[in-house]
Amino acid sequence: MSTVDPRTRLLLEAPIGRTLLRLAVPNVIVMVAQAAVGLIETYFVGKLGTDALAGMALVFPIVMLMQMTSAGAMGGGIASAIARALGGGRRADADALVLHAVVVALGFGAVFTLALLLGGRWLYTLMGGTGASLEAALAYSHWVFAGAVLVWLFNSLAAVIRGTGNMTVPANVTVAGVVLLIPLSPLLIFGWGPMPGLGIAGGAIALLLYYLLGTLALLAYLRSPRSLLKVSLTGVTLRWPLFRDILRVGLLGAVSTVATNLAIGIATALAGQFGPSAIAGYGTASRLEYLLVPLVFGFGAPLLAMVGTCIGAGQRERALRATWVGAAMAFGLTEAIGLAAALFPRPWLLLFGNDPAMLEAGTHYLHAVGPFYGFFGVGLVLYFASQGAGRLYWPVVGNLARLVVAGLGGWLALRWSGNLTSVFVAQGVALVVYGTVIASAIAGGAWFGRVGWPRTPRALMQRFRSA
Repeated sequence: MSTVDPRTRLLLEAPIGRTLLRLAVPNVIVMVAQAAVGLIETYFVGKLGTDALAGMALVFPIVMLMQMTSAGAMGGGIASAIARALGGGRRADADALVLHAVVVALGFGAVFTLALLLGGRWLYTLMGGTGASLEAALAYSHWVFAGAVLVWLFNSLAAVIRGTGNMTVPANVTVAGVVLLIPLSPLLIFGWGPMPGLGIAGGAIALLLYYLLGTLALLAYLRSPRSLLKVSLTGVTLRWPLFRDILRVGLLGAVSTVATNLAIGIATALAGQFGPSAIAGYGTASRLEYLLVPLVFGFGAPLLAMVGTCIGAGQRERALRATWVGAAMAFGLTEAIGLAAALFPRPWLLLFGNDPAMLEAGTHYLHAVGPFYGFFGVGLVLYFASQGAGRLYWPVVGNLARLVVAGLGGWLALRWSGNLTSVFVAQGVALVVYGTVIASAIAGGAWFGRVGWPRTPRALMQRFRSA
């Protein structure tokens, strides 16, 4: 172990709980900063009027899908592959994986660009866009997705660095970019002095400049002596096994990402049968779940790096101990937030409006689902840990099970009771199924062989202790 880099040694030997907490703080900062990017842009675009804001709202779900796929799904595949290569002492493979990650980013970025430039009008019309709001959506979308490659490169290079156990550099670059975006966004949207205002397109251009400068900063770090990886974008032979190492985790992660958003979309459609206020109430309340994602990611990213490094080094028991420590942290955090929201729903809902029907629907949702947010936290953090292990079968199964319970269960509940609250109860049950399926599979040995389900509670406790 004397030749192991100190950062890798930290993941293999340092106390698990303290190390996860120390590495989680920069990640939480990153996610808060990235959330601030969207809020800043939305705030300034809103000054252009309702049509501009509606146009941006049409594009936002597709931008979020790209973000979640590039940073969480494929980014997790990249970080996992690098962590396992470093843990296994395969430094040459780890170095080569950087170029493979760049190629993956370029490919998927091009797919998003072509899909939205060619099919954007059809998609936004299908989503309800008409007139001036549709034109605003197209103006914003054409610019954002013309530069989709920049978003993919930024998130992929950040994942490369996180895979080495370094959470600080991506955090610093992200925060610096947000500081730059605060004056740049209104400057390009509204203009100043001789510079004309570009309207909603200015917001998109400001966002792309943020990703361009961030990508250059991350690339400069990877080419510097401070980087753990010795990066060369030339003279590296592309190899299918390295692509496979990224894609077998990233593509399955993408399935989970789509399933998560489909579950929320189906619940929105079911709530829509009770009118616009019900949609607004559910949408407002369920935003809290989206906010839990970056908080759990704060623990999930370092857990991914630790699990991947430990498994690469053959330390299976430490990888499992780290997994359950991370799961306990995520459960405690998300359950506390969920219980607080269930007990005191109105302070959160009043941030977005005061329509009585909206408040009533949102309150019913938080009462029914909030107490089960801990299971969502467990399932999500175990998804990240499974990325580190390179074993995503059961997280995908858990997500699909959630989709079935939320969709089919919600539809049946609505048919049998005609009550919106019963639809929300189905969403809460779906979260329990999601977390329980994944946790049970990992406890049953899914990472290292067939799932041997414990037959008694005592056997289950023994399995958890041995993990």
